Amino acid sequence: MAGPVVAAAVVLGEAIPAGLDDSKRLSAKRRAVLDEAIRTSCGWAVAVIEPAEIDRVNIFMATMLAMTRAVAALAGALGEAPGAVLIDGNMTPQGRCADWCWPARAIVGGDGIEPCISAASIIAKEWRDRMMLEAAAAHPHYGWERNKGYGTAEHMEALRVHGATPLHRRSFAPVSQLQLI
Repeated sequence: MAGPVVAAAVVLGEAIPAGLDDSKRLSAKRRAVLDEAIRTSCGWAVAVIEPAEIDRVNIFMATMLAMTRAVAALAGALGEAPGAVLIDGNMTPQGRCADWCWPARAIVGGDGIEPCISAASIIAKEWRDRMMLEAAAAHPHYGWERNKGYGTAEHMEALRVHGATPLHRRSFAPVSQLQLI
């Protein structure tokens, strides 16, 4: 309901951090340790799509754009295009984003199967969580330090009482319905 879409792209180094898994299956403490290990030993890049752009293009396209920008940034940093891109899910940005120009394969549940996708999911989650912790300091009523912008009961009540912030996604029903009240 609030905050950006964050995607990461990772090229694993020779020393692959042990214990990579779907970021949602890892404890916050383990994720933080792996995040640092990945960013130290691997090539990586992050792309952030802010709420206004999410509202303009929709959540699906924002996700496709974030993936495209993350891969482009990583390719630029490495000085070469990837031979193949593995993507978590059932769709790739191929044919959906004009700037996507790499061979790609979608893998359902890939963040728990493919180490490079696991690494990217960890970096993206940690990056977004840090952004939401910073936002929580500026907008303390919403509990973002706990819910990271997801639609928990606490967040929904704060939204009803305090209204939307610039970080709220106006295209999401709970936020857009506030404008009707």
